[in-house]
Amino acid sequence: MFVLTGAGVSTESGIPDFRSPGGLWTRYDPRELTYDKFCSCEETRRSYWRMATEAYPTLDHARPNAAHRAIVQLERAGRLLQLVTQNIDGLHQKAGSDTERIIEIHGSALRVSCIECGKEFDRGQVHRRVLEGDSVPYCDACRGPLKPATVSFGQPMPERETLEAFEAASKCDLMIVVGSSLVVYPAAGLPDSAVAAGARLIIVNKEPTDKDANAAAVLRGSAGEAMSMLVRHAGIDAEPRP
Repeated sequence: MFVLTGAGVSTESGIPDFRSPGGLWTRYDPRELTYDKFCSCEETRRSYWRMATEAYPTLDHARPNAAHRAIVQLERAGRLLQLVTQNIDGLHQKAGSDTERIIEIHGSALRVSCIECGKEFDRGQVHRRVLEGDSVPYCDACRGPLKPATVSFGQPMPERETLEAFEAASKCDLMIVVGSSLVVYPAAGLPDSAVAAGARLIIVNKEPTDKDANAAAVLRGSAGEAMSMLVRHAGIDAEPRP
């Protein structure tokens, strides 16, 4: 089994979708915060960190919900081959999912990396630096600009993680897509790879997606409720707690 999760899982933990009313893209223009501009412009880096610092407390304090816990149940029952998430909040790890089975295809907002030498930093530590006045933090090793370890607009997707995700999709017998609108590529292409290889597809989402016609089943409604129901249907009882 392969599970792909999107923003609809995170919203049930109180994390707003960037594109939804009240989301960050209603207050910041993503066209002004592209990766190329971040690399080349100090003012863009300052604006980016202002946005990132605003968003971080919500991510840091968020807790896993029933959908995250249901996926842990599937894993502990030996049913899960791979978990790929479009979310950057680390909630699957907080819920207890094995980090070796998780591919964060859009990166993680809980880590910071230098865009020049690649050195990684704890997000909480860098967050405190920004709050204390370091509005554009730089690497202590090479003095390169630091950036949350997420994939920004215009930034290349992580090659290894993307290849691993598609390889796993082509080997699964069942793919469950939870809370993704399936409009952001390359992740939106994962169900196509699975179906082409003969896997069944289940889509759990509140709104229709362009892949619904290819699915063996489509469940509308809450990600947590739907995933809990699927776990019960599979005969898995004990619900893990983070």
